Amino acid sequence: MKKILITGADGFIGSHLTESLLKKGHKVVAIAHYNSFNFHGWLDEINSSYKKNLHIISGDISDHAFVDSIMSDIEYVFHLASLISIPYSFLSPNIFISTNINGTLNLLESSNKYKVKKFIHTSTSEVYGTAQYIPIDELHPINPQSPYAASKVAADSLVNAYFYSKSMPVVTLRPFNVFGPRQSARAIIPNIISQCINKSKKIKLGNINSIRDFTFVEDTVDAFIKVLENKSKKIIGETINIGSGHTISIKELVNKIIKITNYNGKLLIDKKRIRPNKSEVEVLHCNSSKASKLLKWKVIKNKNTYFDKNLKKTIKWFKKSNNIVKYKHDIYNI
Repeated sequence: MKKILITGADGFIGSHLTESLLKKGHKVVAIAHYNSFNFHGWLDEINSSYKKNLHIISGDISDHAFVDSIMSDIEYVFHLASLISIPYSFLSPNIFISTNINGTLNLLESSNKYKVKKFIHTSTSEVYGTAQYIPIDELHPINPQSPYAASKVAADSLVNAYFYSKSMPVVTLRPFNVFGPRQSARAIIPNIISQCINKSKKIKLGNINSIRDFTFVEDTVDAFIKVLENKSKKIIGETINIGSGHTISIKELVNKIIKITNYNGKLLIDKKRIRPNKSEVEVLHCNSSKASKLLKWKVIKNKNTYFDKNLKKTIKWFKKSNNIVKYKHDIYNI
């Protein structure tokens, strides 16, 4: 049994990771972003039979005193808390600096102070920008095209700096586009699903020609757990891509969801949803060979079988009462 801290535990990937670790019998300290309603996000949905080893703490990782106060007996850290809304980052870049960069620094400082055994940091494929070659491996040039992506590059660099200068046992996972139950309705797949099942007259979207590499959340969580359980020193200090390797255009994605949901409305390109011209990331396609080699992790299923099966699971979940709006305004956790 390990004593594990998870930041962003109340969010999409974080809640699934928390649940999986609790099922394995680990003790989890879960940070939920503070709010006046005492709402713990998707942590409130975790089966009560697993909660005996769960300790939820509300707070803000940009507060150094708060972070330091909860770290003294932590063995492992999963850092997932982050502001993630790309459109919002164009409007309010300062808050992304505070959370994504200063928050990461606070966690690194306290983790180093209390000598955590492993610090597992979450990056994003957005740091690569539009692919200069495909599939994208970890040697691909870094080219952030939004304030959000730039803040994540800085956070990644801080993590690397603590590995080199302080010999901290860090591992950075760089997920490509993750999807599944509990995802914020701001993300592309829930956004399309919500409009279809709510029978909107028109589906409003931005650029439908961009291409993405989607991975189901359960597979992404599996990669995080493999890092925790991996005892090899070879993974320490490494940045590792996590993606299915299966690409799909947003247009093709829309058509799949329309077919599954029997939607009969129209598609509308909303200029407000299109990124600034030079900021649009056209193609993200993951090369996960490093994950396969170091973590023994890989999505090996047939592209259509894999994607359609998990897309149907996601749509089924969103059709359940209240799930479509319950976490619609989440912009804090990934």
